[in-house]
Amino acid sequence: MHVNKNGKPARILGTLALLAATVSGAAASDWPQRPLTMVVPFVAGGGGDTLARLYAREMEKQLRQPIIIDNRAGAGGNIGTAAAARATPDGQTMVFGTNGTMATNHWLYKSVGYAPDDFEPVSRFSIISMVMFVSPESPFNSARELIGYAKKHPGELTCASAGNGTASHMACGLLQQMAKIDLTHVPYKGGAPASTDVRSGRVSFMIDVAPYLVPLAKSRQIKVLAVSTPQRIPTLPDAPTLAESGVPGYELFAWDGLFVPKGTPPERLDRLHQAVNAVLGDPAFERSMEERGSINSPMSRREFADFVHKEYRRQGEIAKMLGVQVD
Repeated sequence: MHVNKNGKPARILGTLALLAATVSGAAASDWPQRPLTMVVPFVAGGGGDTLARLYAREMEKQLRQPIIIDNRAGAGGNIGTAAAARATPDGQTMVFGTNGTMATNHWLYKSVGYAPDDFEPVSRFSIISMVMFVSPESPFNSARELIGYAKKHPGELTCASAGNGTASHMACGLLQQMAKIDLTHVPYKGGAPASTDVRSGRVSFMIDVAPYLVPLAKSRQIKVLAVSTPQRIPTLPDAPTLAESGVPGYELFAWDGLFVPKGTPPERLDRLHQAVNAVLGDPAFERSMEERGSINSPMSRREFADFVHKEYRRQGEIAKMLGVQVD
């Protein structure tokens, strides 16, 4: 019998190690045992909330537990995200993160209430096209027409956003700079109330994430003028890109992903990552998301962490270029 330097039989130690690993693996596979919560830092009915609920519904099937959506809107998503950062790091509380809450907002606000390293990135969900739209009764039938009018009437047109620091806010600012026009920014607490006012004609236009807008476009509740991605999107094939519409080089997309508080056990991070990847790998779900203008884009945990870090720096450069700040 081989005896190690501590005087204990190696076979016994090996058996104990195997048992420990087995128990740990069993504990990980048995989790979760109760409902989870996904904090969505945006109002119900908006673009972010629409996507979060779709992902949560599919993740429930993988985790075999309900996922409760906790909408905590305000301050461009900062309020809900900060609340999630303070949650117990046990994997039971997740947060739906976006390019705004996990990157841009840190450069726009003096204090967001949380730090980038307060979270563990789990997995990216998708890359999301944005859509420029107006009311069906709007006199504008193309982005080129709207931009031409704005050049002749500085400050007259209004651009709605889902809130300061959100992707729709940055989209307005980037259009204003690249098209060399003067717009009045009108921030709301979420995409739903903002799009409602655009549809009624109270605000001139908006550029927001495609998923909740595609159904409105197909039912003719909005008029789509352009998309923000470099190429046209399959669900709105007749909508030109902004680059095609007289703003060469315009390119902006949103992204979203799943995050949990720092300190969450690695085995639970792996369990959540597996659940997300199983959802994103389902061909039927992938097709349904593409129809909404959202492209499934899974990553490993390391790849996603690196991506978030790079986006943090890139969004900072855009914010500085636009001179956008929130008091």
